Amino acid sequence: MRDVVIIGGGPAGLCAGLYAARSGMDAVLIEAKFSGGQVGTTNLVENYPGFEHGIGGPELAMLMEQQAVGAGLSIEFESCTKLELEGDVKRVHLTSGEVVDAYAVILAMGAYPRKLGAKGEEEFRARGVSFCATCDGFIFKGKRVAVIGGGNTAAEDALYLANICESVTLVHRRNSLRAENALVTKLLTNPRITVMWDSVVDSFEGEAKLETMNVRNIKTNETTPVPVEGAFVAVGAVPNSDIVKGILELDESGSIKAGEDTRASITRVYAAGDIRTKPLRQIVTAVADGAVAAAAALQDIGLRVHNEPPRQICGFVGDPGAVQLVGNTV
Repeated sequence: MRDVVIIGGGPAGLCAGLYAARSGMDAVLIEAKFSGGQVGTTNLVENYPGFEHGIGGPELAMLMEQQAVGAGLSIEFESCTKLELEGDVKRVHLTSGEVVDAYAVILAMGAYPRKLGAKGEEEFRARGVSFCATCDGFIFKGKRVAVIGGGNTAAEDALYLANICESVTLVHRRNSLRAENALVTKLLTNPRITVMWDSVVDSFEGEAKLETMNVRNIKTNETTPVPVEGAFVAVGAVPNSDIVKGILELDESGSIKAGEDTRASITRVYAAGDIRTKPLRQIVTAVADGAVAAAAALQDIGLRVHNEPPRQICGFVGDPGAVQLVGNTV
């Protein structure tokens, strides 16, 4: 019987694990692939506090994992097949057949890349169409590539690819980018990057591999064939919340409804990071969610185990109104 199970090993999950372990809770983190989530596939992180010149995404993910494990967090690399969240005991079913019981569950499954829905997108996936520039960019070294999107991820992908590719065409459906000003300035002044404004990709074409994408201007309705050997889709993400559909309250986008205290619609279930309804999805907001979720879980477990007074585990004590630092009592 665990105190808390954390599902998802991105920044939110790792930070929740760090805080849970440091507070004395018996915590285990379940991750299907690798620690770090989308951070682990980001070439350079420039907006995370403490790194003046930025830090590589995989390096940041590794440091987060090492710190959490060093604090006492257990990590199991498996997938969840089913969640039973009602009742006092939460049950997490794994692909191995193992069932992990806990008093609380922190959901930090993040999100996965949104698809364009363009003709040929699936046909040419892994044959020119990709959703991860840092994963597949080097394959197209010295070649012509495109990035589709207008947010931070698209801008970062375009700048990364401009360092290794012959040319980068950025396709965006609006007439201005949604990315941060610092990224936009770098992008618009990079001689290897060309922007196609007010445009969408209608289709991807080629023989054995991608050769052309057909780009349509939504104002003039004119279609332009653009020769490319690689195309990177960066049009947002979809919350990875299928496993809790019909169990927890979700918003129209599929994000778990949870407030700033991260508490979801079932007692002692919490949503942290990109999977939670929130106005800003960044590494810094994900780790904040993780810390808040761990503190909320500690408070709620204390109230659950001992009606009076709340259980003091280590470092914090639960209180109906707040979670307060009280020292390193075990």
